[in-house]
Amino acid sequence: MKYISVKEASEKWGVSLRQVQRLAASKRIPGAIKFGSLWMIPADAEKPPDSRQKESVSLHSLASELYRFIEATTIPMPANDPDEIKAIVKDKKACRQYEAELAYLRGDFKKTLQCYFLTEGHDVAGLRASLVAIAAAISLGDYSAYLQIEAFLRNYKYGKCSRECASIAELAMASVAVNVAAPNMVPDWLKAGDFSGCTPQTDRVYLNYLRSKYLLNTGEYEIALAVAQTALAFCINEGEITLAEIYLHKIHALSLHRLGRNNEAKVQLLALMNKALPYGLITPFAESMSEFGGIAEKCLNEEYPECSRAIIDQWERTVKNWISFHNQFAKDNITMILSLREIQLAQLVAHHVPYAEIAEEFNISVGRLKNIMLEIYEKLFISGRHELAQYVLYESKKK
Repeated sequence: MKYISVKEASEKWGVSLRQVQRLAASKRIPGAIKFGSLWMIPADAEKPPDSRQKESVSLHSLASELYRFIEATTIPMPANDPDEIKAIVKDKKACRQYEAELAYLRGDFKKTLQCYFLTEGHDVAGLRASLVAIAAAISLGDYSAYLQIEAFLRNYKYGKCSRECASIAELAMASVAVNVAAPNMVPDWLKAGDFSGCTPQTDRVYLNYLRSKYLLNTGEYEIALAVAQTALAFCINEGEITLAEIYLHKIHALSLHRLGRNNEAKVQLLALMNKALPYGLITPFAESMSEFGGIAEKCLNEEYPECSRAIIDQWERTVKNWISFHNQFAKDNITMILSLREIQLAQLVAHHVPYAEIAEEFNISVGRLKNIMLEIYEKLFISGRHELAQYVLYESKKK
């Protein structure tokens, strides 16, 4: 067999000497042999295809597939019969996405998770389903299922993949921070409402819902109301409905309630009930019974007494599950939920160091320290020093 030098091969293929050496060392040139420190290349060897180009084509193909799937699964559902969407959508995987969403809206969270896990082997469908699947895992208090979904999402957010896939993964992970009321973990782009980095196909209604809920969590009720109202003004027509629109309507009503505009809140809540409850879509109301105070119960008793028991029963289960989930999530992510200073103060309080000593060490008043501790308890959804120890001392044991 005739051989040529690395230099000759580089000139023949139009690549650098170093590139030929790398190709030979990685055994991508069939028949290449090494004599001492020199590589000899078969004279008839062809230039290996550029793996980076192949990877780029593959990533582009995945992004295109994601675009198509998002378009197929953001078709609005008929408002007079949401289930009709399953007859309209022909693609089996897209139909399963709607099944997952409708199951979630009806409180069948196990079915929602089943639909998600059936996407195994089809990552585009998995990415799309992850948003509602995470919400179902939280509502069930199923931390194990959440960790599986999170691992899948992290692989796309931090791995080598298309920007479009990474964007969807980041959005799903941002929804966790919002849903478990961990504002410190919410990405800056969502806080600012800067959606320029999101893929064009991403549902803007859902993005605005997520941001308005974040604003509601942080007490910025006026801005939350403005975001919700503006987004709803550009929503679909009366004959159609989507999961994101339902939740944006709920935030609209909640914002009015938080601002003390209860009559307006009741009108909005009743309008949403008229859209959802005739079709068994009870979850949005079961999740927020306590947040609406007595308004939700009054609306149910006046207009939908037949739905009241099912909603209250689901509310009781969901609250317990949410607390269980949040407790584990907060333990695993406390360094993200609390600032470094808050963790330092919390650890001293958990170790029963007197407030006066802690205040002196940090050069603050005892009154200020008590206020900071109340803020910490509120962030962790706990009420005192004993529960605090389960979080900050748990974190210390992990290190």
